[in-house]
Amino acid sequence: MKMKSKISGYIVRSAAVAVLFSVALVALASAINLRNDPPKFLTPQINTAFGVNAHESASSVATSAIRTDRTLTFADRVAYQRAIEDVYWRHRIWPEANPNPKPPLDKVMSQAEIQNKVEDYLRNSQALEDYWQRPITPDQLQAEMERIASHSKQPGVLREIFAALGNDPFVIAECLARPVLAERLLSELYAHDQRFHGELKRRVEAELQTHRSVRQMKDTSGKYNEIEIVRSDSAQDKDNRATESGLKRNSSEWDENVQELAATFNKPDAATPKAFGVGVRSHQRGIAAFESADMSAHSKNPVGEYETLPVGKVSPLREDEGHYYAVAVLNKGKDRLKLATIAWLKEPLRSWLAKVEAQVPVPMAAVTADYGPAAK
Repeated sequence: MKMKSKISGYIVRSAAVAVLFSVALVALASAINLRNDPPKFLTPQINTAFGVNAHESASSVATSAIRTDRTLTFADRVAYQRAIEDVYWRHRIWPEANPNPKPPLDKVMSQAEIQNKVEDYLRNSQALEDYWQRPITPDQLQAEMERIASHSKQPGVLREIFAALGNDPFVIAECLARPVLAERLLSELYAHDQRFHGELKRRVEAELQTHRSVRQMKDTSGKYNEIEIVRSDSAQDKDNRATESGLKRNSSEWDENVQELAATFNKPDAATPKAFGVGVRSHQRGIAAFESADMSAHSKNPVGEYETLPVGKVSPLREDEGHYYAVAVLNKGKDRLKLATIAWLKEPLRSWLAKVEAQVPVPMAAVTADYGPAAK
């Protein structure tokens, strides 16, 4: 039985009990600077669901919850997903150079693509429960709604999405918060799970045991790359920070990179998940990962640490979300470092999900939702 069939069965069978407060939307609105009066477009049915009428005060609404049995079918979720995509598409800037008018959403995104997005987040939710025994809870969805509301960089767009979802906290939780949360949790758990990456790690460790020198790095099965980092505070370099072979870094960025590199060699348990050009999100020959460095656990003496960087030594095996890797300093001089990296790609999450989709999963349990007001 396919996981897709299980998901469909779950959608048909599951019923969610939602406690809907009228103040839930008010709190969400406050977080994104919305007006606090009830939206004028709400239908009488929606107003009733929120316990709102002309005779109730805000305090009485807050203390009297209406329990409503809710079921979202797969078709419901697809319709809400299309509503979300329509908002995004309306706000997507159409290139001025394109003489043709901006097409409607249906011309750029098929119904099948929208259905696939819904299947993806349901499959992610299913996998969290099946493989990690961590089903997404109502509390997590509540917190995710609050995070989305309070951290949105486009509150106007978010307001439109809420409206497209009927300003219904239950629908917002299931169709906006769940996809984001499920993707993030699944990516984090899968990235470092030895059940799926342990065999690769053992093979890589064995290779490094027999290829200890920098000269032998190219003889391993990993992807070899060389990077040159140059410290330069020159104004003329600001628009040319990256080249094909390396990076130009200002003094602050240089110090951060040196400390990251020193931690890789000198701290056995150092966590440097995005360092040295092998990150999953790298986009220029694997060097863009240098753009981020967490300095909280590092010392503040980059000059001293630069002097301790060993030349011609392969680092211990390190790991980021998408790779196992090792790094070596090929050359170091005044304001210049040349590095070699060797990286082994972990099986991507999407590839793994495509394989396990054919396996029989444990059905997701029905969710009992009790959504309260979001934090202001």
